[in-house]
Amino acid sequence: KQISNEFLNIIDPSVAIFIKYDSWYYYLNELKKREIPTILISAHFTPNLVYFGIFGAFFRKMLECYSHIFVQNNESIKLLKKFNISSNMSISGDTRYDRVMKITSSSFRNERIEKFCQSGPVIVAGSTWDEDEVLLEHLHEEIPELKLVIAPHDIGKASIERIKNRFKNPILLSKNDENKSNVLIIDSIGLLSSIYRFGTICYVGGGFNPSGIHNILEPAAYGKVVVFGKEYWYAVEAKQLIELGTAFSINTKQEFLSTVKLLLKDSIVLEKKNKIALDFVKTNQGATKKIITYLESNLILKRAEQL
Repeated sequence: KQISNEFLNIIDPSVAIFIKYDSWYYYLNELKKREIPTILISAHFTPNLVYFGIFGAFFRKMLECYSHIFVQNNESIKLLKKFNISSNMSISGDTRYDRVMKITSSSFRNERIEKFCQSGPVIVAGSTWDEDEVLLEHLHEEIPELKLVIAPHDIGKASIERIKNRFKNPILLSKNDENKSNVLIIDSIGLLSSIYRFGTICYVGGGFNPSGIHNILEPAAYGKVVVFGKEYWYAVEAKQLIELGTAFSINTKQEFLSTVKLLLKDSIVLEKKNKIALDFVKTNQGATKKIITYLESNLILKRAEQL
């Protein structure tokens, strides 16, 4: 509590914006006491969240601290109203769609990656964990001519060594070696969201971890079919892309292999699926504009400029 008070005293904000699930009780409580407009954006509520469980009353108090809650869909609003949350709320969508489309419009050059990917089909696997890399190892054993670009979740020394040991003479992006390998390991940070563009098919890791899959909108924004594991319960976009036939959840090594083979079998079908993925992301843009419009219309930004 003391830290939150000291922090707000130092910053003296005119508006506070929280994102999705990142709510902090003492900060929210103090912001409300000080009558500072406090906004939650891109929120997505489902019945299994802590707000609606057996100890949910405490957590729902935090939701009452918001001046306005921007949610991703109507189901979230229905759930909040069911539990009598009185904060103002409206549907804006998810700001991530705007962010990922902005990334795709940015120029990106990396000669080593471009040279590696210039011929033949490529699987770009991002944010991978050990369980994901087991699948990629099996895929490489069965289709050794298929190129793999692996950008692991953890690029620490132990993690990179573990991945290297799964494959024969893989190439590290940071090393200027000339191995004739079909496996390139991205051992640098900050590149993943840009290199999905090189994938024929993209794989997103985390789907065998209870915390769930990482961001599948990044490859989808490039118009790429996405494959991931079974843990995607909180990712509404994963469910929607699966329904559209442009994303695939897999459970086993064999299922992953079969899915990749099927997708690579017909380039025309794959291209159609890629277009569906891109159209999906484009259609869901606009959340940022809605939120900015709200802030402007409520004089919050003008108030901030005057301070």
